[in-house]
Amino acid sequence: MVKAVSPLIPVVHNVSSVQRLVDVARLVYGFDIGLLVASKVYGAAAQSGIPEVMRLAFKSNKSFLVLPDIGDVLELLKPDVTLIVTFDYAGELIDPFNPPVYNGRVLVVFNGGEPDFSADEVRFGKPIYIKGVPRRIGVVAEASIILYSLLSRIR
Repeated sequence: MVKAVSPLIPVVHNVSSVQRLVDVARLVYGFDIGLLVASKVYGAAAQSGIPEVMRLAFKSNKSFLVLPDIGDVLELLKPDVTLIVTFDYAGELIDPFNPPVYNGRVLVVFNGGEPDFSADEVRFGKPIYIKGVPRRIGVVAEASIILYSLLSRIR
């Protein structure tokens, strides 16, 4: 089992953009989160983005794990809570100024692609989005707000 410095583990799923993958990694490592997981990485992100993030992780003394799909992530990391950040299927809106407190290992899955998660993918966890945000704002902005607000309750 991979050990993470933080009980908060971000996952970027369904990503093909090198820049998007690298930007999420910079954000995660900038927040001093020890592990970033990527699942369903394809296209240029698989070919060029993974090596770039691996280099960034090594330089930052952090970890980077790449897996085929969300089910594999859940099987290996065994989180206590899984949050799926989705605009289309959001069941709960997270107030970034007063976020909920989750106990145990919390996996937060962000969609790195343009279409939102599928109904099948949403079933892997609790669908959430950001209260007060009227449309999808992109994975880096979503991750910035959600990770910062959740980390403020942990640290």
